[in-house]
Amino acid sequence: MYHKQMIPEHLRWLFWDTTLSSLDPQQWADYCITRVLELGDQPAVKWMRATFSESQIVEVLRNQRRLSRRSANFWSLVYGLPAVEVAALAHAE
Repeated sequence: MYHKQMIPEHLRWLFWDTTLSSLDPQQWADYCITRVLELGDQPAVKWMRATFSESQIVEVLRNQRRLSRRSANFWSLVYGLPAVEVAALAHAE
């Protein structure tokens, strides 16, 4: 029997606005990654890196404009992306 990997209980605080029992991280990868990049602590980042590939995380950085400039700048440095390749930095005014 196939079991979906769901959001761990200790990360409930990150997804306060969703029903955790039905949130499939792979189906909602952009949402989950964005939430962790913006608000996550060290355990959340560890879970994100174990759950999603580096290419999935980088794609969110390249395409997700909803990140704050502060978070986008930090994660662009972590992943070695120039600011022009990070949506939240390239499109900020």
